[in-house]
Amino acid sequence: MTAPLTIKQRVRDSFDRAAASYDSAASLQRWVCEDLLSGFQPAVAPEQLLDAGCGTGHGLRLLRRRWPRTRLIAVDFAPAMLQLARADADGLIVADIEALPCAAACFDAWLSSLTIQWCDAAQSFREAARVLRPGGHLAVSTLGPHTFGELRDAFSVIDDYRHTWSFNEPETIVSALRDAGFVGIDLQRQTRSVHYPDLKALLNAIKAIGANSVGEGARNSLFGKRAWREVQNAYERFRTPQGLPARYDVLLAYARKNR
Repeated sequence: MTAPLTIKQRVRDSFDRAAASYDSAASLQRWVCEDLLSGFQPAVAPEQLLDAGCGTGHGLRLLRRRWPRTRLIAVDFAPAMLQLARADADGLIVADIEALPCAAACFDAWLSSLTIQWCDAAQSFREAARVLRPGGHLAVSTLGPHTFGELRDAFSVIDDYRHTWSFNEPETIVSALRDAGFVGIDLQRQTRSVHYPDLKALLNAIKAIGANSVGEGARNSLFGKRAWREVQNAYERFRTPQGLPARYDVLLAYARKNR
């Protein structure tokens, strides 16, 4: 009998499958990455930077334009994603950002956009601190607990399963950074919404970026037509003139490793 996949394996496989469709559906991910980088202003350009969870490489392309002489190392645990990022990186590492195969104190900057929510934040930040040089800079974006609130509410009309991930509270992120040895922590919060014509289009977009199969609940059966109609009707309560919203509770954090 084949052993059941762990949550981490499910996340990796989901993003690996979504690599080809990711960029066409990742408008929110691009916005967040651009917002994160706009606030990332170290006084000196880093000599070597690690992009932890680089995806298809949008952040790498922005970094290359800003710092053409910086050595950019791309890390992702989904090999198909990493292959799409290879043209914009100076080095590729297939790895979990919770356990980096990198020497200690070898990077000047560590950046991660919309990856930490699929990981153990505390362990990821400990690894970031380990591979950063003293005084090295960190920039991270992740998702807060209000993300997909409308989706959870709509699905609650048919069962008690949690159909979305449990995202970290802002205080959890700050505490994890502090415990890992970071100082000068600056956390910002914003709400972003992407609108769709109907619920099917919304869920297809989530599937296209690989985030469709990582909910923490586990249904043993597919939805029937009646249950699907109930979910659709429940989500219609949130319709705006722009369409049905998918809400993202975005957290941006900046810090530096203590000397």
